[in-house]
Amino acid sequence: MSSLTPIAVAAAINPAPVGKPGDFDFLTGEWRIRNKFREGEKWIEFSAEATVVGILGGIASVEELRIPARGFSGMGLRLLDVEKKIWSDHFVNAKSGVVAVPGQLGVFEDGAGTFLSEGEGGADGNGSPELYRGVWDRITPKSCRWFQGTSRDGGRTWDDNWFMDWTRVG
Repeated sequence: MSSLTPIAVAAAINPAPVGKPGDFDFLTGEWRIRNKFREGEKWIEFSAEATVVGILGGIASVEELRIPARGFSGMGLRLLDVEKKIWSDHFVNAKSGVVAVPGQLGVFEDGAGTFLSEGEGGADGNGSPELYRGVWDRITPKSCRWFQGTSRDGGRTWDDNWFMDWTRVG
């Protein structure tokens, strides 16, 4: 990760150890989701639905995401490392059945959960170092939002490219 400063990367991907059982309890239930996703230069919108179950005394959350309009389904798997007090957020695309590892690491602070990972990407194909971020915020008993983005400058700026507004069913 030569073009990102090690200090910036370390600060961005090492969350404070404040995770606790039940942090994802707000997500348990049935949901309708409004998506806004950027494909290239164009934003597209589509609907989705999800069923989320909290298990293992609040240290795990399992989500089944269904997006019929795009012929897509997948599973979110969120696990708390009880000793380290850090959550890991993984995704499984139903077409591959492969768990994305490593997961994004994060915690909830001040009403929002921020989850980060690092990798190499770049739409330009140069394999430049990137940080990936997923954020849970606007959490209420009936709604929440998740969004994701990418940073190529160690987390100083973000290019957010997918927004999901969740509304509880029932």
